[in-house]
Amino acid sequence: MAVTTWVVVADGSRARIFETPGLKLDLREIEDLVNVVPNGPALSEKDREKFAKTVADRVEQGRLHQRYQRLRFAVEPKFLGMLRERLSEETRQMIFEEINEDLSALDAREIQAHLRRH
Repeated sequence: MAVTTWVVVADGSRARIFETPGLKLDLREIEDLVNVVPNGPALSEKDREKFAKTVADRVEQGRLHQRYQRLRFAVEPKFLGMLRERLSEETRQMIFEEINEDLSALDAREIQAHLRRH
């Protein structure tokens, strides 16, 4: 069976999940989550923490449904800490690389190029 990798690219306002076969960087976006704040454009710390839980829950569900076997994160450093705290030990063990950078605004080709350099 082929190994599937999920690549999670996120900051406190947006999280994109890509799927790729094995370790290849043929990224296919499968989800784009946006942190919508009802009180305007400014995100509070609480908003970011709530969004980290939303993203972590989505990643956990992917693991429980065996959608991937490996994880690769490219996440803004502070948000990465929030996200990591909300993941189960089983899911954290599936992470093979963490890049402490916010790539969420880049298009898929730019993300692929950036990941190739790591």
